[in-house]
Amino acid sequence: MSDVKEFSEQLVVKTAHECDVLVCGGGVAGVAAALAARRSGKKVILLEKSFILGGLATSGLVTIYLPLCDGMGRQVSFGLAEELLKLSIKYGYEGRYPELWLGREASVEERASGRRYEVQFNAQLFALAAEELLLGEGVKILYGYLATGVRKENGKITHVTVESKSGRQAIEVGSVVDATGDADICNLAGAECAIHNKGNVLAAWYYFVAGGEYKLNMLGFCDVPDDGNRSENKVKLLADKRFFGVDGEELSEMTEMSHRSLLNNLLQRRGEQPDILPVTIATIPQIRMTRKIVGKYVLDESEVHTRFEDSVGMVSDWRKRGPVFEIPFRALYGGDVKNLITAGRCISVTDAMWDITRVIPDCAVTGEAAGLAAAMTDDFEKLDVAALQSELCARGVKLHESEL
Repeated sequence: MSDVKEFSEQLVVKTAHECDVLVCGGGVAGVAAALAARRSGKKVILLEKSFILGGLATSGLVTIYLPLCDGMGRQVSFGLAEELLKLSIKYGYEGRYPELWLGREASVEERASGRRYEVQFNAQLFALAAEELLLGEGVKILYGYLATGVRKENGKITHVTVESKSGRQAIEVGSVVDATGDADICNLAGAECAIHNKGNVLAAWYYFVAGGEYKLNMLGFCDVPDDGNRSENKVKLLADKRFFGVDGEELSEMTEMSHRSLLNNLLQRRGEQPDILPVTIATIPQIRMTRKIVGKYVLDESEVHTRFEDSVGMVSDWRKRGPVFEIPFRALYGGDVKNLITAGRCISVTDAMWDITRVIPDCAVTGEAAGLAAAMTDDFEKLDVAALQSELCARGVKLHESEL
């Protein structure tokens, strides 16, 4: 064995693709961003390191499209957030069907007292429907592509290097949307980022069949980063260890522990259900809050019902009824890289707010805003925010709580 610990690598990287807007990450935020940019007439490439769209919503089996409403009978998230909810059940739903929102007309009072505007979908059907929609709109999807680096000139990303079965290549870009969930492109580009302070708990969700029924077992608790921060949620943790999600070996360990927990749970349940069989397990780590950009504005949970003049949409608090948050455009980008914007789980928020904005509707809201902005400019600080807002409104988005 050699004692050499490091070596230099010199490669000639071929530019294999070029686009106006490169969206990195094919989760819900990335899907929304790619659609928004493509509908503006731009050439869009969507990178996805796995071979299925949807991210945690599909590969991670987090198959609950959380509320588009405030729980008080008012819808707050519109545009692609609603379009993608309907898309998720295009070929059938699994549960939580929002009858008062999709099934028939209902008053605000009825909706306030009933089920919120949410649904449980089938992961595989949602992924297929999303792919069908993106391809139909003209988005180029590159599956099995992992972004590994960037080239910058004059404060802008000019190329993103990728690894795939084709080897290492480069993509020439106009603007970039980081929808990786982990701010991977921000990190590669040298943008200021922050790591979640408390880390994530272990989860091992899986679908099973038993007694002729098909169900989701939400084994472990991957919804709450600290099981003490909401007293009503008392769930036994699968492990004491916390995971931060930005280290390869740690994610491998987390995956192994998740698989072991799943198998043990399944074998224990066979005592009462001898015919129980797993039919789908998560194929990515079920990890939620990892790394985020430190943007021009850091949104906090205390800013409930706060009006932002640069709002690009609204979201609710999926955990309780009442709160509404406007998302300021400044929370989507930083000052380090002019043509880089974020969407989804890695936007600029405090740790407390992160638990709210990491979910599917919020990813769709920020994805639509980021994709549209990326289609409009390659310098987000100089973007005419009023023009962005006008186009969002034209696409059905409502920006302020006063409009509800």
